Parts: sequence; C-alpha cells; structure tokens
Amino acid sequence: MNEQTVIEQTLANENYARKIIPFIDLEYFETFSSKWILQRVINFVEKYNKIPTKDVLDIELESDKLTETQYKEVSVFLTKQATVHPQEEEWLVDQTEKWFQERAVYNGIMKSISILDGNSEENKGSIPAILSDALGVCFDTNIGHDFLEDSDERYESYRRIEEKLPFDLEHFNKITKGGLSRKSLNVILAGTGVGKTLAMCHFAAANLVQGKNVLYITMEMAEERIAERIDANLLDIPINELPDFPKKIYEEKIDKLRVKTKGHLIIKEYPTASVHSGHFRHLLSELKVKKKFKPDIIYVDYLNICGSSRLKNNITNSYMYVKSIAEELRGLAVEANLPIVTATQVNRSGFTNSDPGLEDTSESFGLPATADFMFAMITNEALDDLGQIAIKQLKNRYNDPSLHRKFVVGVDRTRMRLSDCDQEEQKKDTPIMNGTTFGERQDEDDKMKFVTKVAGRKDFSKLFT
Repeated sequence: MNEQTVIEQTLANENYARKIIPFIDLEYFETFSSKWILQRVINFVEKYNKIPTKDVLDIELESDKLTETQYKEVSVFLTKQATVHPQEEEWLVDQTEKWFQERAVYNGIMKSISILDGNSEENKGSIPAILSDALGVCFDTNIGHDFLEDSDERYESYRRIEEKLPFDLEHFNKITKGGLSRKSLNVILAGTGVGKTLAMCHFAAANLVQGKNVLYITMEMAEERIAERIDANLLDIPINELPDFPKKIYEEKIDKLRVKTKGHLIIKEYPTASVHSGHFRHLLSELKVKKKFKPDIIYVDYLNICGSSRLKNNITNSYMYVKSIAEELRGLAVEANLPIVTATQVNRSGFTNSDPGLEDTSESFGLPATADFMFAMITNEALDDLGQIAIKQLKNRYNDPSLHRKFVVGVDRTRMRLSDCDQEEQKKDTPIMNGTTFGERQDEDDKMKFVTKVAGRKDFSKLFT
C-alpha cells in the first residue's frame, strides 16, 4: 500500500472512499498531487455527498491558481486515473488502515524528535500525547444506532436467538442463558491453588469437544503443563498416571478424540508479564496465515500477569494498570468477535474470606466494571471432602446475578474436571449454601441431618469450620 494507491482507489471506489475519508489526515501524504486531490474530494463530499468525477477535478484544476510544476503533477495523475480499476474493498480498507497507522507513528516520531531538538514551539510534555494519538489510529466505521430509524432492526434483535458458546455444565448455562456471548470478557476470581487454571482447562477441553477452535494463552505454566491437564480431562486419565500410561492406549484415545471433534486447540506460552493484547493480536494474525486457524474462544491464564500496551508495568497505580489490561482484553474480544476467558487473584483480604465479593478483586476494583461475567471459586475443607467447589456470581450481564447467586459444582482434581451436581440438592438448605459464608449454618439440627445424609461419618465437625 502507498499513497498513490489510496488516491487512485478513493476516486475509483466510492464505498471504499466513504469508509476511509473520516480518518484521512493530509499529513500522511507527501506529494502535492495527493494532498490537492484529497482536499478537493473531502470538500466535494461535504458539500454534495458524492465523490467527484475526474471531469469535476479537471475543471477544479483548470480554475485553480497553481504553478506550472504543480499543475503538471496533478494533471499527469488525473490522466492515469482513467486506467484504474476498483480493487477488493475489504482488503483495501484493511491495508489502508495499516498504512495510516504506519504513517501516523512515523509522523509522531519525527514530530517528537523535532521537539527534542528544540525545532518546535511545543514543549517536551506534549510528546506522550503525540505518540499516544499516533498509536491510537484505528478505523471505526460504525456511526452508531439511530434509535428511531433502526427500530425495526432493534425489535428483530429482541426476538433473535443470540449465538453463544455453551458450557458443558448445566448450572453455568442457566446463569448465562446458554453460554458465553461474543465480544465479552469473562473473569474467574479465586485464590492461589483453588482452581483457576483447572476451570479454564476444563472449559477449554469442553469447547474442543464441541468442535470449536480454542486458543489457550499461558503465562504461568509451560505449554506442556497445560496440555497435560487437558489430556487428563479429555482422556479420563489421572494426571499423575500420565507418565506411566501405555503409549499405544494413549495414541488410541487421541485418535478417537481427533475423529470426535472438528475443533483445534492451540496452546501458546509467553513469559510472565512480558506480553499484552498487542502481542495476542499479532498471534491471531500469525495463526490465521500460517495454520488457517481462527479461534472461537480465547483463554488467558491469567490477567494479573499480563502486560498493558498503554501503561508501563512499573506504574505505581495498580488500579489503573489492571483496569487497563482488562479494557485491552475486552477490546480484543470485540475486535476478534469472540469471548475471552481469564482469571484474577483475590486480594489479601480475600484469602481469608470464605465469601468473597467484588471488593476482594486483586489490585483493581475497575476490573469488575470492565468484565461482562465474573464469578468466584471458593473451597474449604468441607467442600474438598465432598469433592465440590463453590461458585458465587459477582457480576453477570447475561442474566440476573441474584438468580442462583451461589451454587456448587463437582471437582475431580486428579482428572482436572468439573461436573454438575444434583440440581435438586442445590435447592435444599445445605451447609454449603446457607448463610453469608460457604461452609456455615445456623441450625444445628439441620447440620446433623445433612451430615448423616451425605457422609454418615463419625467426626463431622470439620464440615463447618
């Protein structure tokens, strides 16, 4: 892509021209003819809402007071325009956006150098804003929803069943009305060792079985360790038995899985705190070109050890930093038109809180404001004994979070699996679900009834600690 192509296609392709004109900055262009033609195109569109023809520009040229050199430069360009044919529009727009971005960055750097050399009236304090504006160049052709004009479309959207990526767990589908929406950021809150990675590996494995393409980005564990956990889940093999598992049987299980699903799973490892959404965006492009792989969902393990493309990681305001990371991930979800699932640590108070809330989000209360769906995972000795883990909704844009705010799911840590529990049991008053904290009850008689039913054990006092 170069400026000549931009000008030629602007005159030859009206749809293309209308998409790029709002983002044109004449400083991106170097030649006099390019700037002259673009200025006339912009003026004509503003006045007549049409792209000027070559004849219109010829008349404008004849009436304009130009030097002989300037006149000749524009005239030669317009003469060549007669042989130009429109190119593929979508490709053109994408390439033009990249070229505008490159020119904006180049101009921003050169302007900053001029300021540093003392050749500009602007002071050095303006440099960050200049570079930030340059890096922020992006085509956004959506001009918004016209409330009255678009009422029919809006009504149809109410009746349209939204395409979602379902869970393999009944209760999660209930609270999300069928699964995760595109363009959404979904966050798991839990303490160290509770099961953030286990949950993401389980959900990723389920997505793969559903025939979906899954991208799992890890910054905490090696690719092999994540793959190991997904192997345990999908192949129904205790993770500690994998090293001694017969190769022939392992290969047979993998072959069956390969036949069962049309989906693919890519696991990509990055060093901790070394990458941000920009690197993930580049990865998506690489996967598309090299493997023809386009994910249906992305898992990022996990948010707190991501970097920000906008802020340095040595920033003292952790609120701003974590919020920035969350915003960038959600922006990527919107751009890629898919759901992103990530996780975050509880803060110090959350480690000792048996019933964490939004206030226990590590480092940033701004994270829940950005997320579309957020839930906490809670465990204690009682839950471990029952092979369960507690789930508490913290935020839910899919549904009313007060419905089924707390529930439990089964957990098999040896096979890295979650499972549905008996939903009828969840409706009953159990030690897990009663009161303000998990694992506590007010009624001693009910304690006895519950323990007798689920365990029949002699020493049951630890269930309520």
